[in-house]
Amino acid sequence: MHMRDISELDRKAVDYSVTIVSKVAGADLHRPTPCGEWDLTQLLTHMAAQHRGFAAAARGHGADPAVWRMDPPADPVAAYREAAADVTAAFSEAGVPQRVFALPEFGPGFTAPGGQAIGFHLIDYVVHGWDVARAIDLPYALDPELAEPALRIAEAVPDGDFRSQPGSAFAPAVPNAAPSDPLARILSLLGRSPSWPVVVK
Repeated sequence: MHMRDISELDRKAVDYSVTIVSKVAGADLHRPTPCGEWDLTQLLTHMAAQHRGFAAAARGHGADPAVWRMDPPADPVAAYREAAADVTAAFSEAGVPQRVFALPEFGPGFTAPGGQAIGFHLIDYVVHGWDVARAIDLPYALDPELAEPALRIAEAVPDGDFRSQPGSAFAPAVPNAAPSDPLARILSLLGRSPSWPVVVK
């Protein structure tokens, strides 16, 4: 995959997430999500904050912890749209995949090459787009162009007990009942049950 391609793939994932988030109504904001204990307001706030942080990192300001924080906005859907537009604009700037991103949320002093950092962002928004869709009972259709690269990134994410620690980006991997489905494989590798919510009878 060429470095310039990763930004375009990320844009597809982000644009689809915006389409899904735009269907969130005010009455949905306290619904549970597949993302740990977060309700939909908390998840959307986190997603917008990550967009802002990655946009700042692309522009050379990611080391500032303040750019990664966001208080719950009055309108989480509008705030999400704005943040998504910001990160898409930042990643489309010339030379971004060749820059070094400071990503303090991954650990003190952590940096990554731009192409790799955008890959981190891409997989996060494939999964978080699915999280929102499930929270509001919508189907999620993984773009065929994203399936193989997103699965490759998911397979490269280390698994282990550390994923059970507070603040971990993903829960431990779970068994996958549909190995031929790329989306199910991605979700399972990153600690999501593709059948969420599991109804216990």
